Amino acid sequence: MEHRDNQAVQHSRIFGIQDEADFERVALDVFHYQAACCSVYKRYLQLLGIEPAVVKAVTEIPFLPVEMFRDAVVLADHKLAETVFRSSGTTESTTAAHHVADLSLYRQSLLAGFVRQYGDPSGYALLALLPTYLERPDASLVYMVKALMEQSQHPLNGFFIDDLEELHHRIVQLQKEGKRIMLIGVTFALLDLADQYKLDLNNAVVIETGGMKGRRKEIIREDLHDRLCARFGVTTIHSEYGMTELLSQAWSSGNGRYVTPPWMRIDIGDMNDPFQRVSNGTTGVVRVIDLANLYSCSFIATQDLGKKYDDDSFEVLGRIDTSDLRGCNLMVQ
Repeated sequence: MEHRDNQAVQHSRIFGIQDEADFERVALDVFHYQAACCSVYKRYLQLLGIEPAVVKAVTEIPFLPVEMFRDAVVLADHKLAETVFRSSGTTESTTAAHHVADLSLYRQSLLAGFVRQYGDPSGYALLALLPTYLERPDASLVYMVKALMEQSQHPLNGFFIDDLEELHHRIVQLQKEGKRIMLIGVTFALLDLADQYKLDLNNAVVIETGGMKGRRKEIIREDLHDRLCARFGVTTIHSEYGMTELLSQAWSSGNGRYVTPPWMRIDIGDMNDPFQRVSNGTTGVVRVIDLANLYSCSFIATQDLGKKYDDDSFEVLGRIDTSDLRGCNLMVQ
């Protein structure tokens, strides 16, 4: 352990949060650690004219624009990256990179969050339909599903790119065994499967991770889920909200309403003023506190449009056209 790690927050505190008071204490400790040890975040605070010592509440903590993971290495100065997760990109965009100093934090976060939502992974056979992601060795989504499969240990677990016939065969085989199936896939690939096969997955969990990737015309969530439900024989379609820049996930068990684990929070910012939050039920910029991001930055303003509700669930309404955003990002202009 490096000599400066005594300034960091113990992992057990992050994943042992019990209530809002716990979260407030740990989040403030993480903020002060990152304000001192992450040069990118430290510089951002300086440009804002914010002295970390005067920040005494979570509501006062500034959110780093997610674009900084594209333009700079967001990593604690005294740490080296154990791996680098990269987002998908196009010819018009630069991919974001999340330099992860401690993969054990990611594994602990994703497994603990999954168990809270779905129980032990060993209760499922996991089938992953993740074309485009499987073509990239540095996709965090693929790492996540591999980790879940390792915990599941079912011999019929598997990844699929475009062999829908083999996937269908695997589903039929698992149904004969009476094993509960978890099918997780990108949106366009699940639609391809639904178009080719009508299935009875009433004892399965179907999770879409979003993304047409230019393969299909975008459709609204309600129509997408209705279509998948009708073809797969399920009553709800689940969803996962995660990002390359995060080490935690939010899960939805239906209707597009996501819930977060105790070490993750969602805040909605005003589109006209990036330093103001809006009230519950109001549409704005999704901002994430992910305390598992201990060695990068835990306070991130995304480019997603969303809405938070009084029960702390939230929904994502789409991507923000950044040309419509007012205020300044300072470091990303």
